[in-house]
Amino acid sequence: MKYEASDAVLRENNDIGFEPVHELSDHEFSRLSEFVKDQIGINLPAVKKTMLQARLQKRLRVLGMKNFREYVIYLFSPEGIANEIGEFINVVTTNKTDFFREPHHFEYLVREAIPSLERDGLLRQHHLRAWSAAASYGHEAYTLGMVLSEYAETQARFSWEILGTDISTRVLEHAVKGIYRDEDVAVIATKLKKKYLLKSKDPSKSIVKIVPALKDNVEFRHLNLMEHDYHIDSKFEIIFCRNVIIYFDKPTQADILTHLYHYLVPGGFLFLGHSESLNGIPLKLESVAPTIYRKHL
Repeated sequence: MKYEASDAVLRENNDIGFEPVHELSDHEFSRLSEFVKDQIGINLPAVKKTMLQARLQKRLRVLGMKNFREYVIYLFSPEGIANEIGEFINVVTTNKTDFFREPHHFEYLVREAIPSLERDGLLRQHHLRAWSAAASYGHEAYTLGMVLSEYAETQARFSWEILGTDISTRVLEHAVKGIYRDEDVAVIATKLKKKYLLKSKDPSKSIVKIVPALKDNVEFRHLNLMEHDYHIDSKFEIIFCRNVIIYFDKPTQADILTHLYHYLVPGGFLFLGHSESLNGIPLKLESVAPTIYRKHL
């Protein structure tokens, strides 16, 4: 299927001399897909060529380039490596996320996981460290924050902190701001909205902002899960890495999960997405609930 631009886009393309008939060639797609596989571990089969072509159209317009050949040459030039690689990764990565996605995970967290960590004496000074390893726009990290804040109200000595990481700098900028549309937070219970969201002072803007008391306990940081060294000093009692490894091949999944295993304290819990599992990956993790695993003590 060929990419079809609107009349407005075509006029804009013509203004900069863009060649609307030019498509991403097989050779250009091969170079880009190989780079994506090597650098971030994501497989881009041939059927994804049209998708990648459509997503890159905006970058070509922003850069004032006439065709994909010009873009690929620029991307792998010293200037492109310094200035465009991050933008390219932002284009390639998919960031589908919601507040309270897969709610049974958060229910298990407060009902079973945290109490068991407390009983086994695994929370140093009753302090919990959680990691949202694919934080995207921040929905998951802030959901964790709301859940842990609610739990802390029932446990006087309990405290918490959250690290949120992602490969996309664009989504991390959004996460740090903690600003969302009303429709983004519709799924959040009214009680939690009142406690953890601030409405805009401008009634014409249908947006809300995460309260400072919650944001202060959440840190966001850029991280490529394909890196050999994550440069993270602490370990975690809770790690969420959901709906991420499904995009990688089995060897890459094993490498990433081995890294996460290293950062999980003995007795800590790993939460994966609903379509993900540890099948065929030899780690000392016990399945305690669907897509929830505990590291052996």
